[in-house]
Amino acid sequence: MKQLVLLLCALSATAYAADDATLSATLSRIDTEMFDAFNQCDKPGELDKYASYFDAAIEFYHDNGGVTWTRDAMIANTAKYVCGHYSRRLVPGSLKVIPVKDFGAITTGSHVFCQSGSGKCEGIAEFTMVWRYKDDVWQVTRALSYGHRPNQ
Repeated sequence: MKQLVLLLCALSATAYAADDATLSATLSRIDTEMFDAFNQCDKPGELDKYASYFDAAIEFYHDNGGVTWTRDAMIANTAKYVCGHYSRRLVPGSLKVIPVKDFGAITTGSHVFCQSGSGKCEGIAEFTMVWRYKDDVWQVTRALSYGHRPNQ
């Protein structure tokens, strides 16, 4: 009996790890797609594509910029302050994905921001995003960008 319990625990842990690996791969891919659109948001259609990754009632908390309470407000700020000015790069190896039972996932990591003209990457910050998986679509419902500081 003890061996059966150990086998079931091992199988359960293996399935959980496989699910985590799949989830991590999925959200890593989506992070890349979302920020490819962000980085090209001055091109036709890319800002709308970027916006599609966010719930209409997104709460976005930025330590320097304050809080925005809707996708429309967040995208307006992106258009005004980011498009054509900055791009975002994920710090390699920093993305972590944590499943949230019956909802989706949380991602955390570090990212740097680079000037579009010069390509100089002078700022670094941490991020946390709460992702909801609903009707086969992943969308961010809460986002935090914080700890902005010079990139050493």
